[in-house]
Amino acid sequence: MAMTGREMRSWIDENGTLTLSLETVTIADPGDDEVIVRVEAAPINPSDLGLLLGPADLSSISEVGTPGKPALTFHVPTARLAGVRGRLGDSLPVGNEGAGTVVAAGRNATALLGKRVGMIGGGMYADYRRIGRPDVLELPDGVSAVDGASMFINPLTALGFVETARREGHKAIVHTAAASNLGQMLQKICLTDGVPLINIVRSPAQVEILRNIGATHILNSEEEGFSGRLVDLIAETGATVAFDSVGGGALGSMILQAMERAATRRMTRFERYGSDSFKQLYIYGVLNAAPTRLNCLAFGWQWRVSGWLLWTFLRGAGRDVEDRLRQRVVAELTTTFASTYSRTIGLGEALQPDILQAYLLKATGQKFLIDPTRD
Repeated sequence: MAMTGREMRSWIDENGTLTLSLETVTIADPGDDEVIVRVEAAPINPSDLGLLLGPADLSSISEVGTPGKPALTFHVPTARLAGVRGRLGDSLPVGNEGAGTVVAAGRNATALLGKRVGMIGGGMYADYRRIGRPDVLELPDGVSAVDGASMFINPLTALGFVETARREGHKAIVHTAAASNLGQMLQKICLTDGVPLINIVRSPAQVEILRNIGATHILNSEEEGFSGRLVDLIAETGATVAFDSVGGGALGSMILQAMERAATRRMTRFERYGSDSFKQLYIYGVLNAAPTRLNCLAFGWQWRVSGWLLWTFLRGAGRDVEDRLRQRVVAELTTTFASTYSRTIGLGEALQPDILQAYLLKATGQKFLIDPTRD
């Protein structure tokens, strides 16, 4: 029997108006290999915000809904419309991952009926989500929906960084914005797996967050002498790969330059094209939306800058690797991969302007969780 429920939608019209709203939708009966999950927890990740608000001018926010059916609109500047032309006119569901209880199941998935599961696949900011069996994982006994809400994006990304470094022959890793939930997971993985990790943060409070979970290599980019200390740590650890969530500005360039300076310390003679040490910078986020600046003359010619995306990594790694990483996440869900949230809100609350402005800050330690059962 079909169900009805609310679903958060984001759409941009041809005139450049972006609308966020809660729409009433009908959830069809599950297919043979599908389940319907009552969503009980879904995190707001930085990766969700791109679809949620895209290229909108956030200062143009306007309330256009009602208390019972909230909605917000934003203006998308004309110069930014070309980048989202493919989604104009489409009403898109939001929310990459979540967790909840299976309330209906197809004939090949009846074993999950009544079970609590984590899931990935979009459209999680909703009362119910119909989803394929391969995109859910049953949560262990005693593990809550809150515990399982963030079991895919950050855990698989952190594990993917280490897997990528190993496959490419790197001995140590540099990571920026390292006190985030993802950064803390990466540090715990590296401690367990014996991978040296250089954490770059920008405040003393973030240094303490990492020190309290056992990190030894922590640098505050706002402190005097940062660049010199970065060279020293790279020389000590042999780091030749960096994963950068900042994106804009010159931090990535500084890391590549530090890698080159560390490499030239080992050189016994001058080489006009720099060291033969290959250096890799992966950009996986855009916390700084400014253009990325690279001082190419400062790090020789053995380097590469490219994007890193979880979905691309998983496709390239193959299903066997993905299954192995997922199994590790389940086994360490309440330890290595535990997530903490500063605030839990309902679906309707997520469209209140003051709350939206708070989770858009993406501040360290300020992770929001949506619980559709709250309203």
